[in-house]
Amino acid sequence: MLTPSQTIGPFFSHALPWPDGPHVVPDGTPGAWWLRGVVRDGAGEPVPDALIESWQADPSGRFNVDGFGGFARCPTDPAGRWAIRTVKPGSVGSGQAPHLALTVFARGLLRHLFTRVYFADETAANAADPVLAKLTGPERETLVARPADDGGYLFDIRLQGENETIFFRL
Repeated sequence: MLTPSQTIGPFFSHALPWPDGPHVVPDGTPGAWWLRGVVRDGAGEPVPDALIESWQADPSGRFNVDGFGGFARCPTDPAGRWAIRTVKPGSVGSGQAPHLALTVFARGLLRHLFTRVYFADETAANAADPVLAKLTGPERETLVARPADDGGYLFDIRLQGENETIFFRL
């Protein structure tokens, strides 16, 4: 018999530290940039105690090779902001556009959430991606990071309500 999940935290800073923190790649890595965003709840308020995990392929579309782990973990600050230092992943095949996988942990969630981050400047690859092909308009835009002035990307996460980020059932 299955038992329901329960919220007992958040206790992310105690139970889920990650040695490299928000760094998929170290400072000084050629082509590195920051993916930044804000986590908001259904009322549009920032979530100050969420945790964002990212996992991705390397620029050649490979996982866990040549010392590239592709993983980072970042808690949100009091304003709900998070940031991950990374490089753009390559396509992993099957027509998939370059993307990062994100997992969101937050208070009030009985189960963590899964989403993807695609890139607005990958127009042709995004048009052919099998996941993005199933979405249109505002839903599709919740999965696309927009370029930032500093050379990185911006990707806000809305947990519910208007402009809710698309989450995947795994």
